[in-house]
Amino acid sequence: MATKDAPPRWDRKMQQRLARGEAAALGELYDRFASLVHSLAHRVLGDERAADGITREVFAHVWEHPDAYDPKQGPLRSWVAALTHRLAVQRLRATETAALAQGGQGSTEELERKVRRASVAARADYIVTSMPAPLRAALELAYFQRRDYRQTAVDLGVTEDEARRRLRLGLQLLSTAHDAGAPPGAGGTA
Repeated sequence: MATKDAPPRWDRKMQQRLARGEAAALGELYDRFASLVHSLAHRVLGDERAADGITREVFAHVWEHPDAYDPKQGPLRSWVAALTHRLAVQRLRATETAALAQGGQGSTEELERKVRRASVAARADYIVTSMPAPLRAALELAYFQRRDYRQTAVDLGVTEDEARRRLRLGLQLLSTAHDAGAPPGAGGTA
């Protein structure tokens, strides 16, 4: 497992390629992270067109400011997710504030609650998609298929203790969705 002192090799090389202005690097980055960016933006904004706009903004920002990412702060995936989250929340606040200013219903407190709910939901989605496959599989069996830990163990072909461990770790990770408003690795967004 990589430490903060030794970021993944791909992340370092990608940042170097982007800094050199390699268009192919941007294409590779887009291929790898576009679905993550779009789904996070859509989760916050609830609007396909707005999510498309944020997706373009994120990749334009990465292209124009590749040095804004610091590999020592965490994985490139987390940085891109945090950037997406920040831009989507800014867009949501701007859109909702404009609606309030034009006589729309609601208050600034309701707006902040809406932003907080969207942030937590986006963070939970990010956590689930980023967690190791064994933890995600255990949670999916328990949540979507209503399996208890014994049934989960049988379905996954693991011991009951291992099934309980996976469920516990997965739930611990998910519980952090309320702890912060941005995906992990938010340090280094610019």
